[in-house]
Amino acid sequence: MVKFYSTHCPKCTILEKKMKAKNINYMEINDVQTMRDLGLRAAPALQTEDGTLMNFGEAIKWVEAQ
Repeated sequence: MVKFYSTHCPKCTILEKKMKAKNINYMEINDVQTMRDLGLRAAPALQTEDGTLMNFGEAIKWVEAQ
């Protein structure tokens, strides 16, 4: 399952809508400390099942390719 790191910002909302439109199952994570521990400096971010961590731009491209 995809992990969706979100702070409910406008970009987070866009990414979430795109994932829902593609019927992508995801687990939403809102804990900022967890995001920091992963080295994330901005939200949203996606982490695929294989561990690939993507920023917003990369995540949008990945979702669109699904």
